[in-house]
Amino acid sequence: MNSVKTLHDLDLNGKKVFVRADLNVPLNEAQEITDAHRVRSFLPTLRLILEKGGIPVIASHLGRPGGKRDEAFSLRPVAAFLREEVIPGNAKQVTLAPDCIGAETEKIIQEATYGDIVLLENLRWHSGETDNDESFAADLSRHMEVYVNDAFGTAHRGHASVVGVPKQITERAPGLLMQRELDSFQKAFVEPERPLAVVIGGAKISSKLGVLLSLCEKADKIIIGGAMANTFLAAQGFQMGRSLYEPQLFQTAIEIIGKIARRGAQLYLPVDVVVAPSLKSQGLARNTTVQEVPADCMALDIGPASRILFQEALQNAATIVWNGPMGAFESEEFAEGTESMVESIGNAHGLTVVGGGDTDAAIHKLELAHKFDYISTGGGAFLALFEGKTLPALEALGIHL
Repeated sequence: MNSVKTLHDLDLNGKKVFVRADLNVPLNEAQEITDAHRVRSFLPTLRLILEKGGIPVIASHLGRPGGKRDEAFSLRPVAAFLREEVIPGNAKQVTLAPDCIGAETEKIIQEATYGDIVLLENLRWHSGETDNDESFAADLSRHMEVYVNDAFGTAHRGHASVVGVPKQITERAPGLLMQRELDSFQKAFVEPERPLAVVIGGAKISSKLGVLLSLCEKADKIIIGGAMANTFLAAQGFQMGRSLYEPQLFQTAIEIIGKIARRGAQLYLPVDVVVAPSLKSQGLARNTTVQEVPADCMALDIGPASRILFQEALQNAATIVWNGPMGAFESEEFAEGTESMVESIGNAHGLTVVGGGDTDAAIHKLELAHKFDYISTGGGAFLALFEGKTLPALEALGIHL
């Protein structure tokens, strides 16, 4: 990574700091946070800004309110959480502004002094955020002296708070969370200890085609599970019954297999699967080899032999990167493959880096997050980095990987 200023380098004393955070947390019907992982991941950055004398003005989106004010997507629950969690025993004053722009919000920002924290309301209540509107970015930037981006989860989006605001502010740096994401990517993919093993799951090749093509050139071992593996199997002539797969990508799958082989790398696909007539079939799941998938069934998880195969393939890996479940893990009948992968990677000796919401959910469900070296807070941004794309947020900060 090229040399840029870090948050530690900046003089924040007495300055208003615009902090783009990713506080897009899940809420239940009672407007309570059901998973505060993203907020907790942001707290070290917030605490450092306060320690350095800065006055943080935090901006985030929440959900998809469609460019209009919708109280169902208010950041009120996040403000309540911050009041409790920022510095236990030494609570700072957290003010939730009525909006992210406007005269009343400006007044709150102007009057904020050391020890105050201002949380702006949902950026996506305004279409100017997703449209990267210059006037909206200018309104957000008013009175700000420093820009900090700690929202890796939105780093792949060219939105106003991500690319428009930093154009207006000279002093800028990544937050601690963003820095950790980039450091982990550097260790896992730019300069990895080898063998480098990458585990890819999920539903469709089409959603991760660029990533797979990039992996062909970098990884020593590629393990493919989930419905994505069905396309690779079907492309080689296996009859996959009613399984989800993408016939239009058969040729691409064959080309990927060839590229991996020519490099001398190893590709691992399931050798057995758990099948059922449908995802809603209760008590009808059974195991079968990939050669014998019934015509009236669909593959919904990897089988026990595949779990052992994948586990053994990972044993000597020095670096492991994982994105995507091994099956329809939301259902208990089809969760063993993903849960087995959580345990296999969690117990591995190499560096372990994980990304993607479903993968993250599976790890936290088993309460094994502590066994992984790094769990990324970004799904799309995580994949975009591994695909080799330039992320708008990094470009705006002057960071080149």
